Amino acid sequence: MTDLTDVTDATDVIPRPRHAVAQDACFDLGPDTRLVADEGAGHTERWLRATLGAATGLPLAPGEGGGGAVRLSLDGELADEGYRLDIAPDGVRLTGGGPAGLFWGAQTLRQLLGPDAFRRAPLPGRRWRLPLGRIEDAPRFGWRGLMLDVSRHFTPKDGVLRQLDLMAAHKLNVLHFHLTDDQGWRIEIKRHPKLTGTGSWRSRTKFGHRASPLWEDKPHGGYYTQEDIREIVAYAAARHITVVPEIDVPGHSQAAIAAYPELGNTDVIDTTALSVWDTWGVSPNVLAPTENTLRFYEGVFEEVLELFPSEFVHIGGDECPKDQWRASAIAQARMAELGLADEDELQSWFIQHFDTWLAGRGRRLIGWDEILEGGLAKGAAVSSWRGYAGGIAAARAGHDVVMCPEQQVYLNFREDGGEDEPVPIAFVRTLEDVYRFEPVPAELTPEESGHVIGTQANLWTEVTENQERVDYQLFPRLAAFAEVAWSALPAPADRDYAAFERRMATHYRRLDALGIAYRPPAGPRPWQRRPGVLGRPMDGPPPNK
Repeated sequence: MTDLTDVTDATDVIPRPRHAVAQDACFDLGPDTRLVADEGAGHTERWLRATLGAATGLPLAPGEGGGGAVRLSLDGELADEGYRLDIAPDGVRLTGGGPAGLFWGAQTLRQLLGPDAFRRAPLPGRRWRLPLGRIEDAPRFGWRGLMLDVSRHFTPKDGVLRQLDLMAAHKLNVLHFHLTDDQGWRIEIKRHPKLTGTGSWRSRTKFGHRASPLWEDKPHGGYYTQEDIREIVAYAAARHITVVPEIDVPGHSQAAIAAYPELGNTDVIDTTALSVWDTWGVSPNVLAPTENTLRFYEGVFEEVLELFPSEFVHIGGDECPKDQWRASAIAQARMAELGLADEDELQSWFIQHFDTWLAGRGRRLIGWDEILEGGLAKGAAVSSWRGYAGGIAAARAGHDVVMCPEQQVYLNFREDGGEDEPVPIAFVRTLEDVYRFEPVPAELTPEESGHVIGTQANLWTEVTENQERVDYQLFPRLAAFAEVAWSALPAPADRDYAAFERRMATHYRRLDALGIAYRPPAGPRPWQRRPGVLGRPMDGPPPNK
């Protein structure tokens, strides 16, 4: 049998570790190698045995033995998400500052075994070796996120679980779960069954950009039962990933109004004639600012809080057209009653209501940067998407910020300007562009910078209709983003992109082993193209709003 040895150098790890020293020798894993867990390390032990056991075919039995051991332990002197990996001739010691740090160290261990360690069954003739040396590592940010929109195109539960595994492999730790929008309501709410009975599906779907003449003339939909949500949350927690749900108010709500017409501005339009929206853009149909609407969504959030233990709950708060409120006698009467000057203040009142409501239940509201208009409670946080400006204003006002500016980390934007790029949207954001993204604006003082709690990449799914298209838009750029979020990188202009590209040569093989339909460096494969499907490409550098 051919001896196929694939040793990954410590410097090939993605995200890049803070400190790595390698020697020109290896420790071999074999049938007698043991996997030993000290107190508190049992979860990572089980994950490693299941994952590496499947890929290598090695038993990795518990307890001491004669073939060397991989020992897992905790050390409170390290940062909670930090780890230290020592590989010696007689064995391996992986130490985490806490359970999360130990788990992230296990991800590094897996990478060092070579790309075939990411497979689900052993290939013949492989020899499993770890390069001797030491890696010491810890993340830059506590919030390293991915926003996945499942409203425009639904991702079945198994696809969400797969995405959590891919996030864990890249040391990302927050899934921002965009569950409701004009085009679909994706979470079961038992006291309001029509949210999924009616609101979870549409009769047809625009294919391509909203200006496209093409339609997919078949129903599209789906939703997660509450048991599905519990499974997703538990699966994520086992990988040290927090799931932050997003329930949109008061805009992006046509699916909810289609299910319960009384939620809309009934004195302006016939809301009973509305259906779940089948095209893209920003729907003019928004929630009515009534007590009935508030009570309805309080009931929704009560069930959401039971399902998601996350500190933060996202309420959207973006892109709320005001035309119906301007025309609504009910909305105008509410403004007069509350002493509000205009419809912008009415939206702020709506947001502030749920800010107070969530705070009273021990949770923290987070929303898109439009929620800054009108003031926020002290504990509320901001997702800065319209460039850096919202994040800068929020940090200066003492609010925590997650930086996700569309100009840098909207991964639904096209990766290349070539004609073969499938359904090209907006500006070109290359792999190098993402690698040079800096989440902390230079304008902030050190104290203000402390409010930038993290960063996330966002994927909106209007033109990503299935798992393969999601893969194509996310990868390889999500690997670059993961390094930005985790690693202590120099200033963008000083980052060694050529070295990152060299490490990506190995990482592409990991993505192959994982079955990810990524965009190859040379451009899309023939089956990844979408000839004739209209996108909306924009020229020039993206503006910074």
